[in-house]
Amino acid sequence: MIKEIKTEDLNPEQFIEEKAKEIASTVGDGLAINALSGGVDSSAVTMLGHKALGDRLKTYFIENGLMRQDEPQKIASLFAELGVHVEILDAREKFFNALKGITDPEEKREAVTQTFYKDVFGQLVRESGAKHLLQGTILTDVDETVAGIKRQHNVFEQLGIDPQKAFGYRIIEPLVQIRKDGVRKVAAAVGLPESLYNRMPFPGPALAARVIGEVTLEKIETVRKATTITEKELADSGAFQYMAILHQDRVTGMRDGKRDFGLQIEIRCWDSVDARTATPTRLPYETLEGLAQRITAEVPGVVSVTYNIGTKPPSTMEAI
Repeated sequence: MIKEIKTEDLNPEQFIEEKAKEIASTVGDGLAINALSGGVDSSAVTMLGHKALGDRLKTYFIENGLMRQDEPQKIASLFAELGVHVEILDAREKFFNALKGITDPEEKREAVTQTFYKDVFGQLVRESGAKHLLQGTILTDVDETVAGIKRQHNVFEQLGIDPQKAFGYRIIEPLVQIRKDGVRKVAAAVGLPESLYNRMPFPGPALAARVIGEVTLEKIETVRKATTITEKELADSGAFQYMAILHQDRVTGMRDGKRDFGLQIEIRCWDSVDARTATPTRLPYETLEGLAQRITAEVPGVVSVTYNIGTKPPSTMEAI
């Protein structure tokens, strides 16, 4: 049973010191590795790990082909300014091969999980001699996985999976007692810029979670372009999270002033604090109209844009 540290009880400076000591004690004189995705959880863990281990933590950005536009280079450059070297590892072929033919959302999550932990990091562990993987699992990840809401890619021991036996290394989870709002406090206190500690959540399976049906290079490129536009257009909305989802079915719509038969993008925008519960943001019609016009004009093949007004729960936030 994980003992939660509620945000109102969290002393971030004390938390950082305690977790840095725990990481150093667990790793000892050896090496550890971690994956940096650019999200607040992995970013906070990266800074915690380097505070504890210095150069004995090897940080990687796994280029799986499923991330936002130019994300690997942007994140590596930002962390270089913070004194942290990030190695970009190209694993795109492995991930797309693993996702080929899969349409079920949970099966896609599992394919990403196995590729990430067993294939990619399993090889890194063997080559580096590291015995530990540092990762940013938070309490909400555990809750959602154990409750069966959705299988978070970074939860194992709570499901009876021993990472040492399954993958060949131990996993350290310094953030597992806190939730997203607590992580933001820790991330700010550990020295991350606001652009990172206030960054909205992004799913572990990345854009694969935002494609309905089979994941292909073409579909990922479509949803990536729609994501770039959505994040720019809704940046001032004040929402907790906003995203673009590519639907599988083709629909009739308008493009360039003419009737066309093509792709549909669904927009989701949520108000939340800790990602456990969320309500749709009441966006102005003019904002939605402008967003739809940009997406249909700038993303090839898209002829229709819809807005989801479901809540969490009961609606599944599969793409969060």
